[in-house]
Amino acid sequence: MRVLGLTGGMGAGKSTVARLLRRAGWPVFDADMEVHRMQRRGGAAVAAIARLWPDTVLNGAVDRVVLRKRVIGHPENMRALEGIIHPLVSRSRERFLRRCRRRHVRWCVLDIPLLFEVGADGECDVVMVVTAPEVLRVQRVMRRRLLTREQALALIKRQMPDAERLRRADVVVRTGLSKGKTCAQVFRLRKRLEAMP
Repeated sequence: MRVLGLTGGMGAGKSTVARLLRRAGWPVFDADMEVHRMQRRGGAAVAAIARLWPDTVLNGAVDRVVLRKRVIGHPENMRALEGIIHPLVSRSRERFLRRCRRRHVRWCVLDIPLLFEVGADGECDVVMVVTAPEVLRVQRVMRRRLLTREQALALIKRQMPDAERLRRADVVVRTGLSKGKTCAQVFRLRKRLEAMP
């Protein structure tokens, strides 16, 4: 089994690429979705988050808007949150890879925004980085999260610089021109990877 690491900055278009790979039959581990699941009612991260910030939990689920206010601009709080979330996501990722091996899949995908930061690139045979112009990324984040331009930019700037991600990439998908061009790039790259011996 081979593992494709899929990453990119916030608003780069990574979710679109993951969707295209999933449609092609490649199993995808979505780290963001795992985090959402862990913060829902009864989720694995709820109790630990409630201990640190009781006001962020309502009716047994994490209020992500309130939690965001606790951690954005507060590096010590962000580190504490990551200390809760990262080990849980890592265990979930290991379970996903075990399932894929048991099913003898040829390729699977680890869709992880912080792939390099958490060292998960070491588990990958190929790393695909999705990128887009910063102005477009800011617009996407503003629209998706209902943030101001300054808030969106602050979130993007918190992440690894795009130049560093691109330097460490094996393959790159550039979004921002059209959905058709993104689909064509992903199709070509997928065929190239599937042809690997």
